[in-house]
Amino acid sequence: MNSKQPQVAKLALEDGTVFTGISFGATGTTTGEVVFNTSMTGYQEILTDPSYRGQIITMTYPEIGNYGVNPEDVESGKPHLSGFVVRNVSEISSNFRANDTLDDYLKKTGIVGISNIDTRALVRRTRSEGALKGVISTETLDDAALVQMAKDSPGLVGRDLVKEVLPEQPLDWNGQLSEWWDLRCDSHDNEGKEVKVVAIDFGMKQNIARHLIDQGFTVRILPGTCTAEEVLACEPDGVFLSNGPGDPQALDYAIEMIQGILGKVPLFGICLGHQLLSLACGAKTYKLKFGHRGANQPVQDVSTKKIEITSQNHGFCVDPDSLPDCLEVTHYNLNDNTIAGVRHKTLPAFSVQYHPEASAGPHDSQYLFRRFREMLQADSVAG
Repeated sequence: MNSKQPQVAKLALEDGTVFTGISFGATGTTTGEVVFNTSMTGYQEILTDPSYRGQIITMTYPEIGNYGVNPEDVESGKPHLSGFVVRNVSEISSNFRANDTLDDYLKKTGIVGISNIDTRALVRRTRSEGALKGVISTETLDDAALVQMAKDSPGLVGRDLVKEVLPEQPLDWNGQLSEWWDLRCDSHDNEGKEVKVVAIDFGMKQNIARHLIDQGFTVRILPGTCTAEEVLACEPDGVFLSNGPGDPQALDYAIEMIQGILGKVPLFGICLGHQLLSLACGAKTYKLKFGHRGANQPVQDVSTKKIEITSQNHGFCVDPDSLPDCLEVTHYNLNDNTIAGVRHKTLPAFSVQYHPEASAGPHDSQYLFRRFREMLQADSVAG
């Protein structure tokens, strides 16, 4: 980067706001919904999280890229976001695990980035106006043309982005947690009969599958377009509903699948899986003004009153006024009192609107994987 003259890039929003900065990563033009993430670390996990499909991510922490990129900390095979916005991108990688710089990694994977803009001003506008459609370009630098391009780009409401990030085939997962996972908050006994879990992949982060393995499960991953019949044919002891991108109300096939297995097998869902379980039970969802994205979101467990600091990434939420009688709220987001968890009152099914696998992020909520195992064991005894 130092040997070349910096290339100008622009970020334009649909409301007419234009930021001029410096290009990094790939060159070109990209559109998406502009959102922000408050995490101080974990940019590589964010880049490769399929839930960010269709979005341009702004990092609020001002220095990004300082520990580089490595092959171990990815959450999927490639980045899925539309673009990346940072205040300052580090040109060096100060970590012994790094094998690449962030700039080179984005170049290789085709992700357009912009740096050297006032990310504070961008986030303030997003918080006041809500998530806005935007465009980053190194090719078109005319402000009016860029603003029109942002206006004409598709939003997230009503879009099925899950089908753009699905695995091609079912997969038997056997990957383990990293050797760096040494901050275990609880212990568990995995002795006993083999417990089979089918994980429905709507855009699942790999660390979720690693945590399921850590609980002693055997894990079969099915694409999110699978049917209830295909799930039940695997004869699972439990089913996990994963995170994923886009508007949950657009996923009729997933809602129908969940309705077909609800009550026949225990269910645990997170994020999009939480929204889909709620929809399958009769609730509705709505789009948040600017979403919850970061590794510092406080959540309270209704039953224990315990507060967890959680990792979150979602732009839609379950409408409390639409909650059916069969569901009860188990967790609330303390920032805005939105629903952060539900459970079925009579059937073995529960879900949360955050990431208990938390990579990178806090480990407060990893107990939920143990709770899932305990639910499966109880259901096995009852059966």
